[in-house]
Amino acid sequence: MSLQLQEWVSLRAFNTFGVDVRAQLFADAHDEQGVRAALLAAAQRELPLLVIGGGSNLLLTRDVEALVLRMASRGIRILGEDRQRVIVEAEAGEPWHPFVLWSLQQGLVGLENLSLIPGTVGAAPMQNIGAYGVELKDVFAGLTALDRQTGELREFSLLECAFAYRDSLFKREAGRWLILRVRFALSRASELHLDYGPVRQRLAEQGISAPTATDVSQAICAIRSEKLPDPAELGNAGSFFKNPLVAPELAERLRAEQAGLVAFPQADGQVKLAAGWLIERAGWKGFREGDAGVHRLQALVLVNYGGATGQQLLGLAQRIQADVLARYGVSLEIEPNVL
Repeated sequence: MSLQLQEWVSLRAFNTFGVDVRAQLFADAHDEQGVRAALLAAAQRELPLLVIGGGSNLLLTRDVEALVLRMASRGIRILGEDRQRVIVEAEAGEPWHPFVLWSLQQGLVGLENLSLIPGTVGAAPMQNIGAYGVELKDVFAGLTALDRQTGELREFSLLECAFAYRDSLFKREAGRWLILRVRFALSRASELHLDYGPVRQRLAEQGISAPTATDVSQAICAIRSEKLPDPAELGNAGSFFKNPLVAPELAERLRAEQAGLVAFPQADGQVKLAAGWLIERAGWKGFREGDAGVHRLQALVLVNYGGATGQQLLGLAQRIQADVLARYGVSLEIEPNVL
C-alpha cells in the first residue's frame, strides 16, 4: 500500500487527551514498506519523523512541524507452541486491549492483568506497560525494530530491551528505533497473578473461587472503568505521573509525618510511593482550572474537559510537581511523552 501524505492535519483524533494541534504532514504506515517510504519522505523534505501509535501516552503542546506517522499495521499470529509456552507475534499497529481479548479467546494466559490499557502493541515495550502486578517484560519474547539511522532490521531479546519501571531502551533512545512487531510468551496453564487485593476482592464478590484468565481480565476491566475515565468521553492519558522511587530514609520520615502513607519496599532497597496518594493528600484531586483538571476519582489522572491546550495541561502538571516537592520532598516524573 503506497504512503498517502496529508498536509496540516489535526491530531485531535490521534491523541487521547484530545488536544487540537496540527501536523505539518501526516500518514498511516500499514507495513514495513510504508515505514520506509515515510522515512524517505521525511528526509527529502528535511522534516523530523514523529511516530505515534494510539496517542495514549502523548501530550502535544504545539503544532508538530514534522511528518507524523501513525503505525496502522495489523496482524496476529501464533509462531510456535510447546508444553510450556505459546509464542504469539503481533504487528505494532494492533490496538492493545483487543489483542489481549484475542489472546483470551485462544485460551492463553499471561496478558489478562494488562487488560484495558489504551494504546497499541508497538508502543507497549516503549513504556514497559504494567498493571496489577504484571509488566510487559514478564511476558516478552522478543521484537523486531527498524534502525532509523541505518535502515537495518534488528531483533531484540529481553535483556537487550533493558526494561525498567515504565522505561526501556526504546524510550531512552527515542527517535532511533521503530518497533514493527512484538512477540509474547504466553501459556495455556500458567498460574494467575492475583497479588492485588482489589482483584481478589472483586472476584470474591462475584463468588468466583477458581478464576480463569478471562475472569481476571473482566474484574480488572471493571476496576479500571470505575477508577479511570474513558478517553472517548473525557480526554486523558491514564496515569500522568510515575510512582516515585525514594530512599528508605525519606520514606520513613514521610511515614512518621503522614498517616496512611502508601509505600512499597523494593528489592534494591528503595521504596516506591503512590504518586496518586501524594497528589490527593496535597489537595489536587478534583481540581479544575478552565478545561484542564485532575480527575475527581483518581488524582493520578489529568483530564481535558474539552478545550484545554497541551500547554495548559503541562502547566497544571508542573504546578502539581512543585507542590508535591515542596510538601514532601518527592520529585514526580511525568509519564507521557511531552512534545
